[in-house]
Amino acid sequence: MIEDLEDLEEVLSRPTPSVAEALSRATGDILVLGVGGKMGPSLARLARRAADAAGGPRRITGVSRFSQPGLQERLESWGIKTHSLDLFDPGALEGLPDAENVVFMVARKFGSTGSEPATWATNSFLPGALMQRFPRSRILTFSTGNVYPLTRVDSGGPREDHAPGPIGEYAQSCLARERVFEHFSRRNRTPVSLIRLNYAIDLRYGVLVDVGRKVLRGEPIDLSMGHVNVIWQGDACAQALSSLPLSDSPPFVLNVTGPEVVSIRSLAERLGKRLGREPLFEGKEEELSLLSNASLARELFGPPRVGLEEMIAWTADWLRRGGETYGKPTRYEVRDGRF
Repeated sequence: MIEDLEDLEEVLSRPTPSVAEALSRATGDILVLGVGGKMGPSLARLARRAADAAGGPRRITGVSRFSQPGLQERLESWGIKTHSLDLFDPGALEGLPDAENVVFMVARKFGSTGSEPATWATNSFLPGALMQRFPRSRILTFSTGNVYPLTRVDSGGPREDHAPGPIGEYAQSCLARERVFEHFSRRNRTPVSLIRLNYAIDLRYGVLVDVGRKVLRGEPIDLSMGHVNVIWQGDACAQALSSLPLSDSPPFVLNVTGPEVVSIRSLAERLGKRLGREPLFEGKEEELSLLSNASLARELFGPPRVGLEEMIAWTADWLRRGGETYGKPTRYEVRDGRF
């Protein structure tokens, strides 16, 4: 089991052979924009550890507003250079160091309803500014499976060539982000790798934490979004970084998620068994859910290292011991696109 936060951070940033091989091909410095988010520290440290194992000088730089106390210092202790700034500030992008590889993790989701202009500016304006600032870099950008429509559970989920069907303004702004990246990629021949992610799992947040906390509290679990995909955050970061040398113009698109279509009812029951609680349910499973098919990622990089049963065991143990959580629900159950 994962003992504490230090142990968790080590596991989340443990390099894989595919990351080592990718960074040997995608040479040069790496600039991570939005490093202060939930996945940013793990990805930046993973890049640092893989680069160190490969040998030779390579600078890993993280950029964020750093609202979380102590995060900037922790990143620096891991050998990651940091810049504290707001990318909306005039001249912010121009003041950043050049880098052969740029990872764009800046996004806005929760709080979108009621703040739609800020959501669109973050998700679609900043990508254009970034692509104009770094036209000769290799770009890795995160998107979301929310750009897909809800699909039948027995379909296995949309593949990368499935027609978009975003529901709600958040998802629409994410499709706009993709289109902006594609426009500048084609215009300037900038190689881009576009990662459609859902849902990453960390012991401090994620679908399993959301369900497990409700089981512990005796709160009913909504079954209307009855099925999801999940992937360990360390595997998600590894697959994303492994896609760097696959960046292309027009962009290379990759679904990053777990291989299974996972039943929420089954997750609750398996977590409940480990937590010694009987889960409560409300509603019923609908025929359509927000899903993605990650068969291409498995073909390229192999299966995730951490399987579903291990994630369930780790999460139950973490919650039972009162491990730290972010208190930021995934809201996987939302069906109308309002976040």
